[in-house]
Amino acid sequence: MNVIDRKSLLYKTDVEYGDYTINHVEGCSHGCLYPCYAMMLKKRFGVIKDYADWLEPKIVGNALALLEKEIPKYKSKIKHVHLCFTTDPFMYNYKEICDLSIAIIKRLNESEIKCTALTKGVLPEELMHLGNQNEYGITLISLKEEFRKEYEPYAAPYFERINSLYKLHKAGIKTWVSIEPYPTPNIVDQNFSEILNAIDFVDKIIYGRLNYNSQVTKYPGYKEFFNELSNEVIEFCKKNNKEYHIKEGTITVCKAI
Repeated sequence: MNVIDRKSLLYKTDVEYGDYTINHVEGCSHGCLYPCYAMMLKKRFGVIKDYADWLEPKIVGNALALLEKEIPKYKSKIKHVHLCFTTDPFMYNYKEICDLSIAIIKRLNESEIKCTALTKGVLPEELMHLGNQNEYGITLISLKEEFRKEYEPYAAPYFERINSLYKLHKAGIKTWVSIEPYPTPNIVDQNFSEILNAIDFVDKIIYGRLNYNSQVTKYPGYKEFFNELSNEVIEFCKKNNKEYHIKEGTITVCKAI
């Protein structure tokens, strides 16, 4: 596996529900075609050449060494550290990446720093042995495998993700699901309630619309569509005593006709 070095690792993020974050891998083998904002950003700034380059992840070889230097510097400022916003910490079928992610979480926990993680891969069972202060989530925008194969071609099958999350839930660990970037029915026609019911065991749901895809705005009433599903998430979470977060820009004011 390709290895790169970096000069820094921990940083404060501007993502609305984030605090500090770590991206200890460059690229992502999942190859999401929504399109992927992280890939577009890296390409724009010349970090990667193209889609094929993005699909070949490069691990940060000095990640743990950087942590040793940066934890004392930032510890007093950190509420939690998220893995990851521009890559995937548990990339499907990449054991070396998963092992490094576990080592990073373990090291942060040793310094009494809480971690959160989000993946389109499979959450390793080893996470349940790191304690219950951490929170783990999966991205889930459909239950239809034909859709996954087209838009998330190399990510884990949906029910593998759900099952790995459920195991952590049963172990008493806080779990969450990111239903983002959610597509309009002209991209995939599906029952939103079925998705909510499939993850009814989680503690928190984050919901957000699909952006950067011209098919979204071609769907008649797309703003009303996202408003309706946002309200469905809110009602579902209130009814079932769950936390929720609706991403900025998902709910919009619609003009009366």
